[in-house]
Amino acid sequence: MRTVLLLCVALSLALRTGAEDACGGPMAPSSSHSIPAPQMSAEDRLSPHMPEALRCDACHAIAFQLEERLSRAEAKQGRKALSESHYVEVLERSCSQDWELYGMQELRGERRLTGPGLPGQEAMSVAVMGGPWPGRLTKMCHSLVGEHGEEQLYGAHRRGPAALRELLCHSKKGPCAHLGGGKVGGSAPTKVLQNEL
Repeated sequence: MRTVLLLCVALSLALRTGAEDACGGPMAPSSSHSIPAPQMSAEDRLSPHMPEALRCDACHAIAFQLEERLSRAEAKQGRKALSESHYVEVLERSCSQDWELYGMQELRGERRLTGPGLPGQEAMSVAVMGGPWPGRLTKMCHSLVGEHGEEQLYGAHRRGPAALRELLCHSKKGPCAHLGGGKVGGSAPTKVLQNEL
């Protein structure tokens, strides 16, 4: 009898439907949570460019991906420095990836990018993935690589992940420069890189 009771409880928790028929009693009311999708502005939905308020997060995502891919390429060569042609190719492929793991979510009332290498992701939230975000990240990545140059980016990578992030995102003209102490997120400066026009 005890085994049947445990089975009924397990079924009712796992299935939440039809369990009352198998156990012979009404199912307990379930608690539900409603999590709204992030509110997207017209710029979020329609602009081909990364929205200003998300440019710092986007830069951190790009720096993370560049660092990851350059590190993997070096690991394949026994941690030796890459040749110029090799790191140029790795940077190009990094920017041309699909970026499908990135999207936007609302975090404590603030719109933020979400994805690998970005802080502040909550388990109980709705994220808008795909859509315009991969194209915007690709475009911004190519723009940042073009602005700084492959040699300078690879040199920063060789000094460490913080140096690459600092160069790309927190330099005088970087998308996070206005934030000071390295904080990810917030509103970005109004400048648009020439390569993005």
